[in-house]
Formats: sequence, C-alpha cells, structure tokens
Amino acid sequence: MIPSHKAEITFFEVILGRRSVRNYQSKRVGKISISSLLEAAVRAPTAMHQEPWAFVIINDKKTLKTLSDLAKPSIIANAKLNPTERTQHMEELFDNPDFNIFYDAGTLIIICGKTDSPFYSADCWLAAENMMLAACAMGLGSCVIGSALPTLNLKDVKVQLKISDKYTAVAPIIIGYPNQENTATARNAPVILTQIAPH
Repeated sequence: MIPSHKAEITFFEVILGRRSVRNYQSKRVGKISISSLLEAAVRAPTAMHQEPWAFVIINDKKTLKTLSDLAKPSIIANAKLNPTERTQHMEELFDNPDFNIFYDAGTLIIICGKTDSPFYSADCWLAAENMMLAACAMGLGSCVIGSALPTLNLKDVKVQLKISDKYTAVAPIIIGYPNQENTATARNAPVILTQIAPH
C-alpha cells in the first residue's frame, strides 16, 4: 500500500506536480517506501498481461559512483558522434570527475524487461511512469537517467547486477528526497494532428 500522508492531493495534482529532480538530500529512502514504489510499478497496464518487468534496486552510493564513472566516457563519445547545441556543455559536465550522472541520489531502481515479451519496452515505461507518479505523491523526487542505459546493458555490468540474459535494462530511475523545491517548467500545448467528430 502507498502511504497516505499526502492523500489529500488529487491524482491530477500529482501529474502536474511531478518534476525531474537532480538535487537530493543525503536521507535514505526506506524499504517500505521502495516496496510501495514497486507495488505502484507493477499495477501499470501491460500488453497481453505479460508483466515482463523485473527490478534491480541499488541503495549503495559507492556502487552508483562506480557505475557513473564507467558511464561518463561513453556518454561523451556518444555526444561527439551526434553533436547538438548542448554537446560542449555535456562534455564540460561529464569530464568533471566529481560529477555523478545519478546526481548523488541514494537509490537507483532499474526496470528491466524480459526480451521475449513483444511489448516489454512499452510495458516497462508504463511501470516507470506509475513509479514516478507514486514517488511524487509520497514526497519523493525521481528522474530517469537514460544516458546510463548503454553502460547498464554491458555484459560485465549485467553480470555484476545479476541481470540475466533474458532481461535488458529499460528504465533507470533515481529516487530520493528533493533538496529543494523544483519550480514548474513550461510545456507546449498539445499538438492535435486530427480530431474527428460527428457532423
């Protein structure tokens, strides 16, 4: 069960209130909170009731720093191969030995998908959305760290994290207590390509 300490918040307020958090307190996320997040994740819609997800939970900052240091060179190399206006900023950031791609969060939950399920990726991202909305409702922050995926799917890393060959890492999500109030970011209005209604 998800704790009800913020039960007065409506679901739509949770959707509007969710932010990608990149600054965390040192306070740890407890086992009960993590269990609640996983319970929310597995309640996501799933194609053909496959439920192809499985989870890796890392609560060790040393392990997260090691993974971050391993990932940074490949992220920079990727950015150089596909340059954008942000490439130089990324290089400066990721070249900094103190920068942690997991933003010093204490918890990383990796949602993995069983690859023999035809819609495993979509199912895992639906589970990720459930988890992030639940985190917001519980007063926790979250952020998807997609740049970590190539490293998390390296053979040696998968062995270290006990991710079998049946699974691939799909959605790495950091979780923690926000260190500051995140302000709302502007979003574009929905782009409607077609709207068909009765005449």
